[in-house]
Amino acid sequence: QVQVAESGGGLVQAGGSLRLSCEVSGRTFNRDDMGWYRQAPGKKREFVAAMSWSGSIINYHGNVQGRFTISKDNAKNTVYLQMNNLTPEDAAIYFCVMGPPLAPDSPYIPSDELWGQGATVTISA
Repeated sequence: QVQVAESGGGLVQAGGSLRLSCEVSGRTFNRDDMGWYRQAPGKKREFVAAMSWSGSIINYHGNVQGRFTISKDNAKNTVYLQMNNLTPEDAAIYFCVMGPPLAPDSPYIPSDELWGQGATVTISA
């Protein structure tokens, strides 16, 4: 059974940085596209970033372009989200997902078992 687990969330001041990690267990993911979504209180879950299994395709939501970086380490079955210059608008629960759509505006939603439990990011002004 595949398990997806995020870590690295926490409290950071506006302008600061955090790195989220997402470890996949139960199978190797070197042939899986991987991605990050987020959901702020009272808002819908939204696409943040996605990377194809080969790393040749990487897309970001316009609001994080230039500030966030998605990367992965196949040897560790782990995908990362480096978040820099954080703003209060970035505060949310961040979810890692296997097999996301690579296009930010795709309506496709992966099935529930491919999502992690979420990591909370809180930004202080």
